[in-house]
Amino acid sequence: MANRFSEMISDSMEKIQNMVNVNTVIGEPITTGDGVTIIPVSKVKIGMGGGGSDFTGNKKAEKDSMFGGSGMGCSMNIDPVAFLVITGSNVRMLPVAAPASTTVDRVVEMAPEMFDKFADFLEGKRPE
Repeated sequence: MANRFSEMISDSMEKIQNMVNVNTVIGEPITTGDGVTIIPVSKVKIGMGGGGSDFTGNKKAEKDSMFGGSGMGCSMNIDPVAFLVITGSNVRMLPVAAPASTTVDRVVEMAPEMFDKFADFLEGKRPE
């Protein structure tokens, strides 16, 4: 039975691998006519479970026979997270999720923009 169960797991993992690849998480870039490139970003969650039992009782089981039961289940969820918008050398992230509800979430969302503004400020202060 262990051999058949491991075959089920291998088959399931192979099918999941065929469905989910890097293009599922970081999508294909979309380029507009005016030079803007948009890249979709998603989050993939996979849950998997399985089990089995062997009911041979008083009978001697043959080597490859399976007296009992086994089963497996799998769930997959793909959620869009954000879009990366590239214009020339400028890269912005536009989140798709609900707006930040806590102060920490807001600070994390604002961090890239704050770093850009700080870098611009430092460049303005540097002597030529």
